[in-house]
Amino acid sequence: MEIIKTEIPNLLIIKPKLFEDQRGYFFESYNEKQFQTNGINTKFVQDNQSFSLYGTIRGLHYQLAPYAQTKLVRVLQGKIFDVAVDIRENSPTFGKWFGQELSSENKLQLLIPQGFAHGFSVISETATVLYKCDNLYNQKSERGINYLDKHLNINWKIDKDKIIVSSKDNILPALENAEMNFKY
Repeated sequence: MEIIKTEIPNLLIIKPKLFEDQRGYFFESYNEKQFQTNGINTKFVQDNQSFSLYGTIRGLHYQLAPYAQTKLVRVLQGKIFDVAVDIRENSPTFGKWFGQELSSENKLQLLIPQGFAHGFSVISETATVLYKCDNLYNQKSERGINYLDKHLNINWKIDKDKIIVSSKDNILPALENAEMNFKY
């Protein structure tokens, strides 16, 4: 397993070691000891899975502390453009976003720590996404940032006329008006 740092502190790409032969492939998608050896001491307590059609954008979501969640995101089927936005007060990269294509082909995962808003767009016909969380879902602490925030200017890699978004995500506030309570 290879741990790859991004330009945003604590946001990591996880590249599993793939074993392939005539039968197919095998890899460890998560290994607690490997994570701990690399300074990642997250204890995951909940798995979430979604299935979405091309053009779907889910996000940008987060939960306020103390219910914030670290997420380990991967794609079981299809391809997504996964996005994390740093919303940690005093972070040198506050308000910056990072995007990574995750797919069933490249098998990359994105480890998104607490203090980030998370979202993704489906850039294949369909996609099944699975992510581990280190905290349980808490509806009262659920918050978000509008995926079309002009200051973030995220390229979701989808034509505007093909975007599918929930009514809840359409009315999320811009970053400058979003409630957050994360410290760097």
